[in-house]
Amino acid sequence: MSSSNTDQLLDPETALDASVNVPGAGSDIDRGSLASKAGRWASKGGLAILDQGLISGSNFLIGILLARWLMPVEYGAFSLAFSVFLLVSYVYQSLLSEPQAVFSGSAYRHCLRGYLKALLRIQVVVTVFGIVLLGGSAAVVYAIGKADGLPGALAGVAIASPCILFFWLLRRSYYMNLAPARAAMGAFIYFVLVTGGLVVAYRRSLISPFSAYLLMAIGALGTGLFLLSQVKKVLPADTVTAPTPAEAWHKHWEYGRWALAVSVVTWIPYYMYYPLVSMFSGMAAAGQLKALMNLALPLEQSYTALAILFLPYAARVCREKGAQSSGPLVRRITLLFVAGAVVYWGLLIPFKGIAFHVLYGGKYMEVAPLIPYVAVGTTMWSAAFGPAILLRAIESPDSIFYARVVASILSLVIGVPATKVFGLWGVVASVIIANIAAFLISMYILQRKSTSMSLPNPILQGES
Repeated sequence: MSSSNTDQLLDPETALDASVNVPGAGSDIDRGSLASKAGRWASKGGLAILDQGLISGSNFLIGILLARWLMPVEYGAFSLAFSVFLLVSYVYQSLLSEPQAVFSGSAYRHCLRGYLKALLRIQVVVTVFGIVLLGGSAAVVYAIGKADGLPGALAGVAIASPCILFFWLLRRSYYMNLAPARAAMGAFIYFVLVTGGLVVAYRRSLISPFSAYLLMAIGALGTGLFLLSQVKKVLPADTVTAPTPAEAWHKHWEYGRWALAVSVVTWIPYYMYYPLVSMFSGMAAAGQLKALMNLALPLEQSYTALAILFLPYAARVCREKGAQSSGPLVRRITLLFVAGAVVYWGLLIPFKGIAFHVLYGGKYMEVAPLIPYVAVGTTMWSAAFGPAILLRAIESPDSIFYARVVASILSLVIGVPATKVFGLWGVVASVIIANIAAFLISMYILQRKSTSMSLPNPILQGES
């Protein structure tokens, strides 16, 4: 038996497909195999949602509790610092997390342990760079004389960012072999540590933007170390030579240089508004915007979890069948995400006033009428997941960049003056326009790519 045939039999997806196509097998076996496969994916998808849901739940609770416990100006400082962290996390995801998801299902599929070791060494360099950059920013803001909690919030982000990114890397390592169960266990540990610590800090009158980020750092570091101790139980032993850190970085850079540009133009139409509203309307307005967007967080984090799960699978499908096979898959993913958004907001919108009263203790009621418009924007954002996942899977992050550039240009041309004149109303309207543009352009580019690419991408195949 050839080595390729052996690999196919050892691969659970291929083996399952083979069992469906055994000559002479009856239709009952076919239906049973298909049902079993659907059940496996439903189970993995449920665990992925649970994993991300626990992370989202802790972040959601932090946002809600801080909105209740902090002064509006302090909560605005926390929110502005969080937008800075998101920019850093986008860069990290572009150069490490996203390529990790793609290459773990393609070029480095048979050396996952060695690949993870290379990524951990790269992580050390990223950590040092992040601490210097963010710590320097906090020092500059402190020297300027800001007394609104922003220096402490930025200092907290400088400490929390490397710990959180380390935690993310280890969570992703379990998805490399489609094993989200232990990642969900780690997410539960993180949830308990952070939310429990936050309650203790509040009761001891230690709550502040800085202490909140410090608790996130402690929870992420402790959970990341736990996941690191368990990862060998999930990742199979290497059967080929693993890449060196330099080789892995070179391959990540080939992919991530476009994804890095995408991260910047993704941050602009969504998160540039936190510094904008704080500049035009005061730091408290950034807190109002965060209170408004908190309600979209459970949906966004759930879809992020599904994207993490779908991306290695989509990369494998495109590697084996070519980009022309992406049409049915992108339609299914897009419809799934849009349907979920419609159901979520359909249940929430009728109770938006009650939700704000319960969550924020009567604060921020003035922005509750904006929720239906936020729902429109996030639904279009959800639709864009379908083409974005497939464009990444066929090794074309530059296409996502072009779509996001248009959204960013619209945000700068329309969003900046709209925010200055109309405040939060201008922010929400600009986000809707940017999301519609990003979705339409992404679908158009994917259609063009799928008809012009008849073979899998050579980088995904591990070729030079």
